[in-house]
Amino acid sequence: MKEQELKILAFMKDKDYIPMKAKEIATIMGVPKQEYKDFLALLEVLEENFKIQKNKKNKYKLVEKTYYDGIYRKNQKGFGFVKRENEEEEIYIAKEDALQALNGDRVLIEIIKEKNKDKSAEAKIVKILKHEKDTVVGIFQHNKNFGFVIPDDKNLGTDIFIPKRDRGKARNNHKVLVKITKYPQKGKNAEGKIIEVLGNVNEAGVDMLSLIKEYGLPSTFPEPVVQEAKHVNHKVDKKDIPHRVDFREKEIFTIDGKDAKDLDDAVRVEKLPNGNYQLEVHIADVSYYVRENSLLDQEALVRGTSIYMLGRVIPMLPRELSNGICSLNAGEDRFTLSCIMEINTHGAVVSSEIVKGIIKVTERMNYTDVQAMIDGSNKETIKKYTKYQKSFKLMEELANILKNKRKEQGYLNLDIPESKIDLDQEGKVTKIARYETTFAHEIIEQFMLIANETIAEKFFWLEAPFIYRVHEEPDREKVQELNKFLFNFGLTIKASKDNLYPKEFAKVLEEIKGKEEEKIISNLLLRTLKIARYEAENKDTLELQVNITVTLLPQLEDIQIYSFIESFQNI
Repeated sequence: MKEQELKILAFMKDKDYIPMKAKEIATIMGVPKQEYKDFLALLEVLEENFKIQKNKKNKYKLVEKTYYDGIYRKNQKGFGFVKRENEEEEIYIAKEDALQALNGDRVLIEIIKEKNKDKSAEAKIVKILKHEKDTVVGIFQHNKNFGFVIPDDKNLGTDIFIPKRDRGKARNNHKVLVKITKYPQKGKNAEGKIIEVLGNVNEAGVDMLSLIKEYGLPSTFPEPVVQEAKHVNHKVDKKDIPHRVDFREKEIFTIDGKDAKDLDDAVRVEKLPNGNYQLEVHIADVSYYVRENSLLDQEALVRGTSIYMLGRVIPMLPRELSNGICSLNAGEDRFTLSCIMEINTHGAVVSSEIVKGIIKVTERMNYTDVQAMIDGSNKETIKKYTKYQKSFKLMEELANILKNKRKEQGYLNLDIPESKIDLDQEGKVTKIARYETTFAHEIIEQFMLIANETIAEKFFWLEAPFIYRVHEEPDREKVQELNKFLFNFGLTIKASKDNLYPKEFAKVLEEIKGKEEEKIISNLLLRTLKIARYEAENKDTLELQVNITVTLLPQLEDIQIYSFIESFQNI
């Protein structure tokens, strides 16, 4: 269908083309008689999408104006912006030009004012191509004859009118899930039907349930997927052991948070006779158990990753796998994909090997206990793990070497405070405190980063299919804007006409460390950098590495881990 659309557009773009009726175009293009109805439908689609138009004589020609499609993000005040695919700049949409589009809708726009030095481009929405949502979560309010739902998404752009017949068992101040039956029209709000009552707005757990429903998160697994997970062999298959490198006699550790359930990665460090370090990063071999195109694989593809929420996790794989055979539990044989690196005292990887392995984790450690072993802050912990002290000291040495190397390369350490929220058994908040990170967290972070870099480099030189984490240079305009602000503090990010230097960003962070302005400048600097993304092509143009010390660290690790796992699919 898409190919035929392109053929029609190419036909009309020809310099010798003159406006024609549908039958004339079909005849010249050789459209078979039995396909003529489909051909007319295609012309209608192209017309609806403002690519072609009919004149008064029903003759078709290309639309002379240029239209663009993108995602509309609405502000509570009524105006909004459209983000086009692969475009950094957003296009401003005034309230009167929004055409009743809702937050998140895919829309077609016409540019009415081009971008200049001071302002972004302006446009008007000419068509809503697709509504993002057909269900909405919100708070139900009612009177005798009708009710309405105030959406949780304050930017949605409309309250939702609920006729009396469609309110079901909802009562005042209930959180509800609404099916939109009519989208907004000029002067009228959207209409809807309540399809699920989630609970009272103040009831514990309703806020998390609301998020799950709002974003359509898959909170349960389909029964066939669960059954497939249950039928997976939950013991290591001995017949496959001879085909793997056996690490079971080595001292290997998992290091995670105290509450972690699924243990994805394990590490080991030893000092070699030549003075170098051998770092082993072992990742649970999920690909061994989740076979391509299986029900488990298809479900994991839909989910993409595990989702971490306050007090709960929505896993990518059923718990039978994520907490069982695919979790590197201490004392259990587990299949792994392993990256073994020899690293010199300057932090350079002098040799590396990627293998399929089998390990038996020696001890499950947490960040608090590892930190106590490093800094000697807890005598009981030191006594308990004395026999492993040498291993943790080697980890500390190597992590410091890797960290110092990154600093030399312009590594940015954005220490942005985050909160840790404690809940009781009923899901009510009992405490909010700053989330403390220690050097034990950095050990795992440094080891995961070097493993990812090593694997990415191997695949790059192999010219094999691979997914790269891409960091591109910030826009010069954004750096100039940042410099205008930094000038007030006697700071600047120096750049030549052709190059931005990572160390210049690092210098600014070093200058503001501990000062009152540190938080605001760190946030502005972070916004200046382009968002990292994953692509099949290595497009890094700036050797800029960013470390953000926040509570999202466990999630960050998972993203890295699953990237690592995917890297091995074809080994």
